[in-house]
Amino acid sequence: MLSRLSVKQDQIVNEAGEPVRLRGVGIGGWMNMENFINGYPGTEQGLRVAMSQVLGEPRAAFFFDRLLDYFLSDADLAFIKSCGANVVRLALNYRHFESDDDPFTYLETGFKRLERVVGICERLGLYVILDLHAAQGWQNPDWHSDNSSRQALFWQHPHFQDRFVALWEEFARRFSARSVIAGYNVMNEPVTGARLPRVSRNYQPDWDSLNRVYRRVVHAIRAIDPQTVVFLEGDCFSVLFEGLEAPFAENLVYSSHNYSVPALGPGMYPGTIQGERWDMQKQREVFLSHQGTLFTQRHRFPLWVGEFGCVSNGPADERVSRLAALSDQLSVIEDSGAHWTIWTYKDLGVMGWVELDPSSEYAQLTAAIRKTKEQLGTDFWMHWLPRTPVVKDSVRELAKEVARVVGSDRNDVSTSELFLSQAALDIFVGSLIQPNFAQLFKDMNDAAIDRVLQSFAFGSCRLRQDLIGVLRRYLPA
Repeated sequence: MLSRLSVKQDQIVNEAGEPVRLRGVGIGGWMNMENFINGYPGTEQGLRVAMSQVLGEPRAAFFFDRLLDYFLSDADLAFIKSCGANVVRLALNYRHFESDDDPFTYLETGFKRLERVVGICERLGLYVILDLHAAQGWQNPDWHSDNSSRQALFWQHPHFQDRFVALWEEFARRFSARSVIAGYNVMNEPVTGARLPRVSRNYQPDWDSLNRVYRRVVHAIRAIDPQTVVFLEGDCFSVLFEGLEAPFAENLVYSSHNYSVPALGPGMYPGTIQGERWDMQKQREVFLSHQGTLFTQRHRFPLWVGEFGCVSNGPADERVSRLAALSDQLSVIEDSGAHWTIWTYKDLGVMGWVELDPSSEYAQLTAAIRKTKEQLGTDFWMHWLPRTPVVKDSVRELAKEVARVVGSDRNDVSTSELFLSQAALDIFVGSLIQPNFAQLFKDMNDAAIDRVLQSFAFGSCRLRQDLIGVLRRYLPA
């Protein structure tokens, strides 16, 4: 049995008081789907509606159940363990555990699926971090919180906050006795000032709201579960920490997200990328000056780098550069003593340890849809890929017109272009493509759908040996 973890000063320790360093991977695309991971357009909830409309409710439910069954299995978790990882971060969507039309009533189907995977991890000796990636009312404006509106309503409506706290109380009731649970990552990437773009220099977090919600949910969990570690993230996608209040309870760990410019590109590493010279020294300077790093050092609490990673689907000649940048970043994280989980485990050839075989039935069936997504730039996370001139130029011209008419610093062209792309392409155009995606499966019976979705099974996938080779240098033997 895994030893229960706790926090002692700036370290995570086991029951014997020995330091434990958490190193592993986040699992997106499972109980929180994402368009670039799973290969569909738009948001998960929008896709579920489209699939129900085209296939009918029973077959749509079968589709998603089988996708989840194959996406994360005993074989996947055993492979993760064999690589040397000791923790997985499970990204969760509240919709698996609670329906909007029946709030505060919990869905046993979702908990049963989660508990099955937690049990497998327990047998393998893998710690689990429960990560609420998509909260009620949306805690940020992006697709990965299953948000089709770009409005983070969570921060404006007490009803959503009440449901968020109550769901964490339910998680605590069900998992408080399980030492396999390394901790509760109560909210992924909060954005309290969502009315302003995240890259705007005028972005203003609502620190009072974030601190109030964090205090409330931690105290609610502690009333049920007095010991399990709680992980708290910074504002603005876990980048800003300057307004977080000092640690206010025992067994807290703070989590930053540290996506690195040279690990995404485009451009060669080491070298000049986006107008700056990037090398190991630059990566060290960026990490040490990150507000999450400074916050945890100041308060002498542990730091967990909850997300970072490198992409593999940019220009072919840059692939080695992306891996070199990742290796240097991991070296810096390791030198700091921080815990880490890289993003993500499995996808369609973007940044996963494991990727669908391009010759698989699912990859072949969805190839035209995914090509359309690439041409129209509907996957926001693919911003490093070149877009067709008609799309890129049109959005840029609209951004220039917005900046000209509005005449405000917070509506500079680059910011407007970025978020017009997300709202117009990822959300709106993505939703237009969703029925086309659903039509691919319209004439299939359950056996055919099952066969296609076996493409996500571990044995059907390809290993990213180059990425895994880099990771093995930093994962325990």
